[in-house]
Amino acid sequence: MIVHFPFLSAILSVTLLGALIIIVLPENKHFLMKVTAGVTGFISLVLSLALFVLYDRSLGGFQFVEQIAWLPRLGITYQVGIDGIGLAMLLLTGIVILTGVLISSHEFKAGGLLGATGRPKEFYALLLVLVAGVFGVFMSLDLFFFFLFYELAVLPMYLLIGIWGTGKKEYSAMKLTLYLLLGSAFILIGILALYFSSGLRTFDWLVLRSVAFPAHFQNIVFPVIFVGFGILAGLWPFHTWSPDGHASAPSAVSMLHAGVLMKLGAFGIIRVALELFPIGAKFWCPILVFLPIVNIVYGALSAMSQKDLKYVIAYSSVSHMGIVLLGICSLNALGLNGAVFQMFSHGVMTALFFALVGCIYGRTHTRILNEMGGLAKLAPFLAVAFTVGGLASLGLPGTSGFVAEFLVFLGAFKAYPALTVIAATGIVITAIYVLRVVQKIFFASLNPNYIPEADACTMKDQFTHEHLEEVSDSGHKGFPISVSDAVLLEKIPIVMLMGILILFGIWPSLIINVINIGVSSIVQTIGGSL
Repeated sequence: MIVHFPFLSAILSVTLLGALIIIVLPENKHFLMKVTAGVTGFISLVLSLALFVLYDRSLGGFQFVEQIAWLPRLGITYQVGIDGIGLAMLLLTGIVILTGVLISSHEFKAGGLLGATGRPKEFYALLLVLVAGVFGVFMSLDLFFFFLFYELAVLPMYLLIGIWGTGKKEYSAMKLTLYLLLGSAFILIGILALYFSSGLRTFDWLVLRSVAFPAHFQNIVFPVIFVGFGILAGLWPFHTWSPDGHASAPSAVSMLHAGVLMKLGAFGIIRVALELFPIGAKFWCPILVFLPIVNIVYGALSAMSQKDLKYVIAYSSVSHMGIVLLGICSLNALGLNGAVFQMFSHGVMTALFFALVGCIYGRTHTRILNEMGGLAKLAPFLAVAFTVGGLASLGLPGTSGFVAEFLVFLGAFKAYPALTVIAATGIVITAIYVLRVVQKIFFASLNPNYIPEADACTMKDQFTHEHLEEVSDSGHKGFPISVSDAVLLEKIPIVMLMGILILFGIWPSLIINVINIGVSSIVQTIGGSL
C-alpha cells in the first residue's frame, strides 16, 4: 500500500502548532489551554495509530520517508522515516502524552500543586515542545536533526521541574540538566566523528549505515556513544539524576520522563551505536553488559529500601531500564525484541504509576509509605489500578511486563548464562517491594485520620472544608483528611493505561511482529543470532 500523506511531519507539526496556539492564547483562557493540549495529544495519538495500521509488515524497512534538502553543502537534510522499532516508540509517545495531559488537566482543575503554581500556558507549551522533540528523535534519519530533536526533548525538563516541581526541585532540575548535557556532549562527539571519518560529509543515517568503518574506529567511538545515550537511559553509575528528577517532577512530567524520555537513551543506543558500529557492539557489549546487571539488582534493592512512594517508582525505573539495556547487550533477536517491547511496556507502566502517585498524593498530601494505609476502603478504583501496575512491574503472566522480561532474559541467557542468573534475582526483589508497597498503601489498617469525603461534609460545625485541607497539607496529626476515589478525568487515562498493559500481555504479537521487522535488520547487520 502506497500512502503519500506526510504522517510523520504531520505529527511534528500538530505538536508544535499546539504549543504555539497555547502561547498566543490570553492568560485567562485556562480551559482553552487544556483543551488545546488535549486535542493536540489526541491527534498525535490518532496519527500514530494510523501509522501503526498502515505500516506494511510484508515490506518492512523504513516507510513513510520524507526528505527535504536543508543545508546540502553541509550534508544536512530533513529526512524522517519509520521502521518497526520507531513505530512502537511513536505509539508509546502518543499514549503517554494524551494521558499525561488529562492527568495534569485535573491537577490544575483541582487546585493542587500545579494549580497553586499556576502558569498553565507555559506548562502545556513546554510539555508539547518536549513531546515534539521526542517524536522527532524516533523518526529522524539525519543525525543532525536527530541530535537537534534530542536536545529539544531534554532541555524543557529543566523548566518543567524547576518551576512546577516539588521538594528540592531546583537542585533536581539542575542535576538532571547537567547529567543529560554531559551525555549530549558524548553523543555530539560520536556524531562528529562519524561525519568526518566517513569521508562523505553527510549526516544521512541511511548513507552512514552503508559505510564500513574500520574496526579500531568503531571500538573507540562505540563506548562513547553507548555511555552518552546510556546516561539518559539511567545507566549505572550515571543514573543518580533520574530518581531525584522523578521525585521532584509533577505527575505529567514524571509520566513523560519515565515513560518516553528515558526510552530516548535506549533508542539512541540501538539506532546509532548498534546499527552504525556493529563491530564495536560485538567487542564492547560482553564487557558493558555488567553495567545493566548492576542496574537491575541495585535499582531493585534501592527501590525496596525507599520510604517515599515516588522514589520507589523512580528506582524501579532504574532497575527496569537495566532489563532494557541487558536485552540490547544480548545482540540477538530474542533479547532485542524483548528490550524494545520492555521499553514500550515499561513506558506505559511507569506512566500509570506516576499518574496514580499524583492521585494518591492529591488526596493524602503525603508520599511517605508509613503515613498511608487502608486506602482500598476509600479509593477502590485507585487500589485496583495500582495493583494492576504492580503486577505488570513484577512480570505477572497476562501483562505486557511478563512477555517483555521473558524475552529479554531468554535472549540474555543465550548470550550470558551466568550473568543472567544474577540479573534474574532482580525479579524476586521487585516482587518483594511491589507487594510491600501495595500492602502498605491500600490493604494495611486504615489510617484513622482518613475519612470518606462525604463524611467531611457533615463535619462543617467542627471544621470548615478549607481548614481540613489546610491541616492536611501541613501534615498535622490528629486532624481528619477527606479521601475520595478517582474522578472521571482521572479514570479515563488510568483505564487506558491499564487496558494497554493487559491487551499487549494477552496479545503480544500485535506489537512484537512489528518490532521484529526492525530487530531482524539490526541482528543481520551485527551478525548476531536470530
